[in-house]
Amino acid sequence: MIYSCVCNEEQLDLNVTESQDEEGNQHEESTSTTDDETEPQNRDQRKKRDRKEKPFSCKECGANFSQTSSLKAHMTVHSGEKSYSCKECEKSFRTNGNLKKHMKIHTGEKPFLCQECDKCFSCLSSLKSHMFTHVQEKPFPCQECDASFGHMSSLKTHMRIHTGEKPFSCKECDRSFNQTCQLKTHMRTHTGEKPFSCKECDRSFSRIANLKSHMSTHTGEKPFSCNECETSFSRIANLKSHMLTHTGEKPFSCTECDKRYRHVNSLREHMKTHTGENPFTCEECGTRFGYISYLKAHMRTHTGEKPFSCEECDASFNHVCSLKAHMKTHTGDKHFSCD
Repeated sequence: MIYSCVCNEEQLDLNVTESQDEEGNQHEESTSTTDDETEPQNRDQRKKRDRKEKPFSCKECGANFSQTSSLKAHMTVHSGEKSYSCKECEKSFRTNGNLKKHMKIHTGEKPFLCQECDKCFSCLSSLKSHMFTHVQEKPFPCQECDASFGHMSSLKTHMRIHTGEKPFSCKECDRSFNQTCQLKTHMRTHTGEKPFSCKECDRSFSRIANLKSHMSTHTGEKPFSCNECETSFSRIANLKSHMLTHTGEKPFSCTECDKRYRHVNSLREHMKTHTGENPFTCEECGTRFGYISYLKAHMRTHTGEKPFSCEECDASFNHVCSLKAHMKTHTGDKHFSCD
């Protein structure tokens, strides 16, 4: 709806222009009068008229305003003052309008509805940005690949994939990111913040995508199906990842050696074999690991947990490889091995 309104405004502007052209053809003298306004003396007169209409001037930059309240609001740009504080969190804002927009994060209010797909947004700018997903117009193409974007800012962000630029650095560790939203999400691994809570159970998550994925455990919904086999998934990302098993594609390559991987996380894990990085530490004994999966497996030596049970007998094990080795006693099959 908003997008169609923009189109109507453009049509309205076009109609006004055509009307002015018609008047110009009929009254050529009025056009020459407009040209006279470009003379120096007329420019001065226009400036005087503007000062009368906007008598309140900013001493810092010369901007003029028609109301003192507008000037006061503008002055906070220079002073950096943020007098409007959120009562729910510690954020502050320069204008009351920005505070009201922010409050929708806490209230969950999303009054701007897309009439193409029923998605709702908390602010009009987000809705307008979203509308580009419905129209074909993407005037900003990437010169490195076939991707195109509706906004120049989106293209600039995308280009970091090709350049490898990661301008947003974590102050707690050495990781860097190519988007500020990725840094914000990463910071929750340090703060422990999990703002996205499941209404069905007590679990909370640091990312909304993880919450959405978790919700499928309650609904059982798996709307994304593989065309090659009958496997279904709760998330489109999981389906895309699964499709690589059919195509054999391994798009993520190691810059240190010739190994390639289907998933970027697998590449990241592999890179630790080159860097020697062991970022995951056991809080019980101080042992460090390069992979979170290794740390989780190690923790069972402290907790005594044995989640891998034999279906043939009552034996349980704390490692899956131990279970596989045990299964040979029942089957005699030598294909079971510890990966």
